[in-house]
Amino acid sequence: MAALSVGDLMVRYGSVTAVRGVSFDVAAGSVLGLVGESGSGKSTVARALVGLTPATGSMRIDGADLSSRQARRRVQLVFQDSRSSLDPRYTVEQCVAEGLTGVRGRAASARVAELLDLVSLDPAVAGSRPGDLSGGQRQRVAIARALAARPDVVIADEVTASLDVSVQAVVLNLLRRLRAELGLTMIFISHNLAVVEYMCDDLAVMFDGRIVEYGAVGEVIGRPEHPYTRSLLAAVPEIGQRRLLSESDVEASAVTDPASAGGCAYRLRCPIGPAANPEREICVTTEPAATAAHAHHAACHFARELDHPVGPRG
Repeated sequence: MAALSVGDLMVRYGSVTAVRGVSFDVAAGSVLGLVGESGSGKSTVARALVGLTPATGSMRIDGADLSSRQARRRVQLVFQDSRSSLDPRYTVEQCVAEGLTGVRGRAASARVAELLDLVSLDPAVAGSRPGDLSGGQRQRVAIARALAARPDVVIADEVTASLDVSVQAVVLNLLRRLRAELGLTMIFISHNLAVVEYMCDDLAVMFDGRIVEYGAVGEVIGRPEHPYTRSLLAAVPEIGQRRLLSESDVEASAVTDPASAGGCAYRLRCPIGPAANPEREICVTTEPAATAAHAHHAACHFARELDHPVGPRG
């Protein structure tokens, strides 16, 4: 089992900083969840870790720098959309075999059959093309391809987002089984907090390219310390409940101030920040630090003033 360590990760696209100062550790054999709204930087972190996006900062697996090709093969990414991540011209066998190294001919075919069986697919589908399969089957092929590289770390980026609920459960239980059988370390990216709670040990909440809250998944979801985390939890719909947007909700959905450097990026949407209390100028002048002084921490000057809990959990 391998441990993953990321320090001060920074990703820029021209003048836009998509990820800024992200740091976290994933203990060997554990699962870290990354959550946040679209555009928060979750997938950019994933792409940086596997070398698809240039980044600065420290990325290490068991102390080895991920800048080397050999070390980077130990981290594999499963994309959200298996339809676009698998080459439609290839057979399933060819798709999975892309992840193999040093194996050819009959040995490669045998290894592909093993991997398909490992992800609960009939090895007979090896001759099919991705377009002939269901969404759940394609996603399992994508997982098999990732496992072909014999990774220590698997990053699952919204892998169930495009699947039906019943198929989501199959894929999630497959990932849990693979984690246990293979001793995988994982990063699980999702919008679905219920799924994250089911899958993960620890949770990092991202906003505007930063981690704003981090801790054990039960602590973060059960006792959120950052106003943004609370807003994510409050937005989860409950059965039998219809929620209408109020005028204040619409105002709160405004895009954050792009010139927020030096202050809190969430301040214009924050219910306990300077918009609600003008005396809190520190939110405008000083960016809050996410200190790791205790296991559960939030990058908020006034996080401890929040009441708990947010609401019922089911």
